[in-house]
Amino acid sequence: MAVGVLREVLTKATAEEYGAWTQFFEEQAAQPYFESLDRFVTARMEAGEVYPPKNEIFSAFRLTPPDTVRALVIGQDPYHEPGQAMGMAFSVPAGVKAPPSLRNIQKELESDIGPGAGAGTDLTAWARQGVLCLNTVLTVDRGAAASHAKKGWETFTQNAIAFALEKSPHPVSALLWGAYAQGFRPLIEARTGAPVCCLCSVHPSPLSARKGFFGSRPFSRANEFLVQHGESPIRWELGGE
Repeated sequence: MAVGVLREVLTKATAEEYGAWTQFFEEQAAQPYFESLDRFVTARMEAGEVYPPKNEIFSAFRLTPPDTVRALVIGQDPYHEPGQAMGMAFSVPAGVKAPPSLRNIQKELESDIGPGAGAGTDLTAWARQGVLCLNTVLTVDRGAAASHAKKGWETFTQNAIAFALEKSPHPVSALLWGAYAQGFRPLIEARTGAPVCCLCSVHPSPLSARKGFFGSRPFSRANEFLVQHGESPIRWELGGE
């Protein structure tokens, strides 16, 4: 099999860095769909700018091993402007201006959790507590939203969610914002291990946030579910103490 950018990155992934995801990577890299996806992404990188940088494509997996997953935040594809995408749904690096959907997430954090909770933009602190912030398409051309959709990433990430639900011993709160994310509800609710809770609302984009995202209290409700099932709550605060 030809080795493209994706297979090159995954070949270097270690169990120390990614935990049990390395087993998942090996299984997916052996599938025909992945070879086609790898060829596509490699060709797009050779033709122009693709986000995030190749060493950050799988950041969500590195930061949140499958056996630590306690919450899911599902997005669509990465931000497509320079300096934004960092391999986690909705997250941008510290110091980068929050895109519109993330600004609305920050507003709901302030309303739901308290003043100062939405002061940051980097969701790494969530990921390290078991919040898998996963876009269902993991790469994108500069300036072209959804340009890598329907090329195979959806199969990869759907399988990843199923793998995490199988490997995690924890109850899982799924924050499903918008119809696209809610398409994963049957997969999540089919889990036969520890309990799950799907918290559904409209997407936090400016077009829909005032139609049910604001005031939905997804963060405190996720914690209520986790605590009810014997888990410690997630510290959702993104800034300050």
